[in-house]
Amino acid sequence: MARYRGGVCRFCRREGLKLYLKGDRCYSDKCSVERRNYPPGQHGQGRVKFSEFGLQLREKQKVKRIYGLLEKQFRRTFYEAARRKGVTGENLILMLERRLDNMVYRMGFASSRNQARMWVTHRHFLINGKKVNIPSYKVRVGDKISLTEAGKKSALLKENLAAADRRGFPRWVTVDKERMEGVVNEFPTREDITMPMEEHLIVELYSK
Repeated sequence: MARYRGGVCRFCRREGLKLYLKGDRCYSDKCSVERRNYPPGQHGQGRVKFSEFGLQLREKQKVKRIYGLLEKQFRRTFYEAARRKGVTGENLILMLERRLDNMVYRMGFASSRNQARMWVTHRHFLINGKKVNIPSYKVRVGDKISLTEAGKKSALLKENLAAADRRGFPRWVTVDKERMEGVVNEFPTREDITMPMEEHLIVELYSK
């Protein structure tokens, strides 16, 4: 499975806002956006004026990096969203939210989506009692996500869950910290996603 292995703080600087890709570091004074709030590179502090295409591309790159997808997988998800009924941009965001790695992050088991993807691929999570190691698995309403016995012994997972209150839990999930499991109560709506995203720009980009 292809994945990006380089530094990610530069992504936040490129987009000019926190994408919360480094877990606890993003909440500390070590956050790169707080320390150097300008794009990376030798010309990062110069004035930049984006064209219409540039704005569309930056929005696509931002959403893709928030959810940790590479281009091929993101494009495939977009075309699947376009085939469904409803508004394509909203379908895209909500499909990304239904990914198992994202749901593990939302429930507080991981400090970032990248870490959640690692835990999932290492087979530390169960869905309705069955092991699932596919980060892109789409969860359904009523699914119970729980840790394996080995996962429950992980000190890092326990620390993540204990610190999850700082980030807060979304209304569409219920998390039982004692039993270390969570339930998907319903699918989120577009209004529930508070991260600044203009998905219509992505639709315009792929529609050319």
